[in-house]
Amino acid sequence: MSVTRFQVSSPLSPTAAMAVLTDFSPARTEIWSGIEPEHFHVHDHGANWAEVTEGNDAAWERGRYEWDTAAGSATMVTHDSKLFGAGGGWDFRFTPAGDGTLINVTLTRSPAAFGPRVLAALLPLLGTPGLKKSFTSAFSAR
Repeated sequence: MSVTRFQVSSPLSPTAAMAVLTDFSPARTEIWSGIEPEHFHVHDHGANWAEVTEGNDAAWERGRYEWDTAAGSATMVTHDSKLFGAGGGWDFRFTPAGDGTLINVTLTRSPAAFGPRVLAALLPLLGTPGLKKSFTSAFSAR
């Protein structure tokens, strides 16, 4: 299992930052640089959850997001992924920080095959800067 952790500061309030993460409208492909329109599909959704496929040609995943705005938390459990298969996912914690929000992000990958296990092991070392940059951009003031 591979675990990648990082923090992102946002000028948005926790509620507004959560709204960015849980906006599954077509605008999602404009806000999140790694999501291409042809690899974005909302399968189903409710008041505090959504089943989506998102990503790009190189890396996509299908998962279930669940969130609690009042608690400042959200998760996404990966059901399938081009690179890593099922298992693992994302955890987000939104904490007020001054006039904005500190967002703690945890990405867990637990692939079964050898190649994806090597890639997952390298993710905390090589992938964190790119992930952090993408999240910083998405959670910037709109």
